[in-house]
Amino acid sequence: MVRRHAGIDRPAPGTGIKLHFQDSKGNPIRTVEANEGDDILAVAHEYDIDLEGTQIHLIPLSLALLILPKVLAKEPEDDENDMLDMAFGLTDTSRLGCQVKLTKELDGMTVTLPAATRNMFVDGKSSKKASH
Repeated sequence: MVRRHAGIDRPAPGTGIKLHFQDSKGNPIRTVEANEGDDILAVAHEYDIDLEGTQIHLIPLSLALLILPKVLAKEPEDDENDMLDMAFGLTDTSRLGCQVKLTKELDGMTVTLPAATRNMFVDGKSSKKASH
């Protein structure tokens, strides 16, 4: 393990599950490695990828919306679906980054960040343009 930040440990280079992050237009942002069981939001924060997502006492303040490849997007639970209903730019394969735990099957997956996010703490109803 290399460094601790955002509640996760970085795997030694070449030993982790590889994730490719791209912006909403398909431009590569960064390829990173993480451990099985880490959630994508924590991984993004660990590697300073500009993915908004915060919560206090399990109350989301901003939604860490991600778009996953169709073949890898599992059905979200009811609670997550309720939160997704409030997200800006929702797609059929959208998931909340804090809800997607990495498994070996996800190795090499490309994660697309949305063009904009919604910050519930600031306004709860209007969207805020992200810098992706």
